[in-house]
Amino acid sequence: MTSRADRVARQQDLDQGIGTNQNATKFCQQDFDALQQQCVKSKRLFEDDCFPAEAKSLGYNELGPYSSKTRGVVWKRPTELCSNPKFISDGATRTDICQGDVGDCWLLAAIASLTLDQQFLDRVVPPEQSFSQNYAGIFHFQIWQYGEWVDVVVDDRLPTKDGELLFVHSAERSEFWSALLEKAYAKLYGSYEALDAGNTTEGFEDFTGGIAEAYTLSKAPPNLFQLMQRALKLGSLMGCYIDNTSTYDTETLIALKLVKAHGYSVNGAEEVHCQGKGVQLVRIRNPWGEVEWTGPWSDGSSEWKTISKDEKERMNNIAEDGEFWMSYSDFIKNFSKLEICNLTPDTLTSEDVHRWNYYQSEGMWRIGSTAGGGRHNAATFPSNPQFMLRLEDLDDHPLDGKPGCTFLVGLMQKSRQQRRLNREFEAIGFAIYQVPDGYKGSSSVRLGPDVLLRQKPVAISNFNKAREVCERFKLPPGEYVIIPSTFLPYKNGSFVLRVFSEKHAPASPLEVEIGAKIVEEETFEKNVDPYFKQLFKQIAGSDNEVSAHQLLEILNKVVSKLTDVKIRGFSLETCRLIVSLLDKDDNNTLGLLEVQLLWTKLQKYLEIFKNSDTDHSGTISSQKMRDAVTEAGFQINSAVVEAIVSRYADAQYAIDFDSFVGCLVKLEMLFKMFKSLEKDNSGKIELDLQQWLCLAIY
Repeated sequence: MTSRADRVARQQDLDQGIGTNQNATKFCQQDFDALQQQCVKSKRLFEDDCFPAEAKSLGYNELGPYSSKTRGVVWKRPTELCSNPKFISDGATRTDICQGDVGDCWLLAAIASLTLDQQFLDRVVPPEQSFSQNYAGIFHFQIWQYGEWVDVVVDDRLPTKDGELLFVHSAERSEFWSALLEKAYAKLYGSYEALDAGNTTEGFEDFTGGIAEAYTLSKAPPNLFQLMQRALKLGSLMGCYIDNTSTYDTETLIALKLVKAHGYSVNGAEEVHCQGKGVQLVRIRNPWGEVEWTGPWSDGSSEWKTISKDEKERMNNIAEDGEFWMSYSDFIKNFSKLEICNLTPDTLTSEDVHRWNYYQSEGMWRIGSTAGGGRHNAATFPSNPQFMLRLEDLDDHPLDGKPGCTFLVGLMQKSRQQRRLNREFEAIGFAIYQVPDGYKGSSSVRLGPDVLLRQKPVAISNFNKAREVCERFKLPPGEYVIIPSTFLPYKNGSFVLRVFSEKHAPASPLEVEIGAKIVEEETFEKNVDPYFKQLFKQIAGSDNEVSAHQLLEILNKVVSKLTDVKIRGFSLETCRLIVSLLDKDDNNTLGLLEVQLLWTKLQKYLEIFKNSDTDHSGTISSQKMRDAVTEAGFQINSAVVEAIVSRYADAQYAIDFDSFVGCLVKLEMLFKMFKSLEKDNSGKIELDLQQWLCLAIY
């Protein structure tokens, strides 16, 4: 229950703007300003208990406490490593990032791309931090994580070996912003080793909040070079790498000084004129700060002599800094993947650039309610979360010249601990369906099996065991439903769904509006069943009232005579709920007419239960609970379905009649309580602590 309350609190924070770059969530509840002031006032240097300068912060396996790689590691502050440390020296540049002894080249390629634009860098690396003014051994950085920006505080104790920084370092030995940023990222993921062998797209997204798409260069679309140029003009970040062919190929040097399984950043795409012909060139940077391509168009190669002096100076091609040019044809021949990170509208401040339109929503897959798996799981697929997307306007100046509405869909699963726990990501993906005519114009009607099992999707993604699956689509204007899922059903998980569109494209969760149709029926003593009346009088006290214990006896005797359905009887807890719902005198007992009203309800619920109990097991599958509750008169969304299954289903995700009745009685009671406390149909109620406890304890 507390985790459920935490989710509600987090959503309230997001609704209030907490989690934006301007108002980031405080990671580990650490407030940088308050901590810095405390340290300055007490004249002590900050020591971070949440990421201590100990072996466990280095790693758990290759960098674990007993590894030879961590033997002799000493944590030192920059003031102990040089006489005049600088946070940033003469501006942050790509050469400030040189790789150390952890395989996080993917991360460093992303950091290097940050330096191409000061506004990007300032979002991640708050300016005005230094080793002089208000120095207290504490720094902070802002990193995007699963839909929100978090502010990560670190102390400046860095791991060293033989007096040198163990991990990322700047070519300028007295500069430390990149090493401290890497430490903040390691803290977010639990250790430095957790950063090993990641994906450049993760770094791009975590430093921008953007959405990354990947292209297999052996199957590059014909307009990819133009797409790269357009992306760079939009401020997009790009990275590339060469696939390894075996586990021994990690960061292995191959022909012409390229490196396998190693992340590079791409920061230029230009066309030059060579002997009367246009040649497309791509600029690439190795985060090692050295080891450059030695083929055509490399530093000092003969090809540079064939272009004009002006073009040569514009390209700035000679320096042993890890940066080099190569032809686009060699690029797609030698590299395996290109990754492009498209940026959110708030990232771009220039009025001269096009902005994507952006939508983001969070959701969950929960076993027994919303974890339906892929389309091949016909019985459960329709239970997955659903999101409406309306494409209204055609693209301007499409790259392929064809009319349509371009958009990107990114599905990201939440987990910071996959690497540390040595677990694979779940295979995730999504399908997109066109909304049938009968459903158009509504954002409160889910697509059911009648649509999803008879109609083919108009677009699908691949299912990948990755943090995020992202695909680019172009579809005609219209209404569509995106259905994210795991490949296999019955897999718990949380996700963020994001849509970037060329033109305005409204999107929203596709959920029914919560409500209830509660009919208050009247009954008279003359209508009471004679057997029921006799049984009531036998058990009731002299006041003709029954308590929850006595009601339990009555109901179990009545249902024991039913032969067309398996019912194991009622529990005392359910009978207490029933008394709470129907007791109008507030004396914790029920009279004959109140019990008769109950029996009328139970007969209705029994018919619904029998229709849902298709295998005659005396239980219904939790997957059928949404439809059964709807038939009983309650409209509930996925979040409420998840809560119901969590509360009332057994270990096999089955719900017996006692739990079914208990759920419906509880729902009716909650709806009635809310309506009695709601003011002016506001959709909200306000309670103090005592009122909340007295109502919730029921």
